[in-house]
Amino acid sequence: MTHHEDAPPPGGHPDDDGLVRLQKLLAQSGVASRRKCEELMLDGLVEVDGEVVTRLGTKVDPRTAVIRVDGERLPPQTPHVYLVLNKPRGVVSTMSDPEGRRSLGDVVADRPERLFHVGRLDTDTSGLLLLTNDGDFAHRMAHPSYEVEKTYVAEVEGEVSRATLGRLREGVVLEDGPVEVSRVKVVEQGRGGAKGRTIVELVIHEGRNRIVRRLLDEVGHPVRRLTRTRFGPVELGRLPVGEMRDLTRHELGVLLDRVQL
Repeated sequence: MTHHEDAPPPGGHPDDDGLVRLQKLLAQSGVASRRKCEELMLDGLVEVDGEVVTRLGTKVDPRTAVIRVDGERLPPQTPHVYLVLNKPRGVVSTMSDPEGRRSLGDVVADRPERLFHVGRLDTDTSGLLLLTNDGDFAHRMAHPSYEVEKTYVAEVEGEVSRATLGRLREGVVLEDGPVEVSRVKVVEQGRGGAKGRTIVELVIHEGRNRIVRRLLDEVGHPVRRLTRTRFGPVELGRLPVGEMRDLTRHELGVLLDRVQL
């Protein structure tokens, strides 16, 4: 919880007990300038562990305090890393592969941390994959009760009709149960090949094995290429294939809230 002091010492180094003045922590975390952070506190827009904190000089533990600025979660200071990778096609979603295929371990070989992947992507699917050395976070993110929206872009055979889009939106039953599609739209239609091709974007929550490929196969449009472009608040954007970046403060805050960490 929070602690108070009447005369905060100069500088922003943690005390021996690890506590830091709140406005200093907010500024260090990139929320805004120190002066602006003080204004945010005085305006009642900063919460610590569910309580509004307006007193300047209030001290918090940056490792454990649940801090919100205008409702948005500020991730704790932690030794953990949270990364997004643009996984290349042909890379196996395991950290090593007994058959000698290229794996995630090969892609992240220069990272010093012992990384876990959050969920998986099929070997022949490219795109957004989260990696972390926070085992608890990885475990919760993979749990069905915390399923987040995932966006995929698929190049499929044939021209996708309005009726097929409607069928997808209504939900399709596969051999292992129904699939709910939150949103689906045609991005591009009708180039290449005698039968043509269509690029569709679809959003689903779940992560059953090869779910997108099986879903589109079921409605008569086999997948040629598949990429995951978004995972919850995290967007792939222009991240090059095979490259990684850290999650932003906003992305991580939303995901920590989602899995109640």
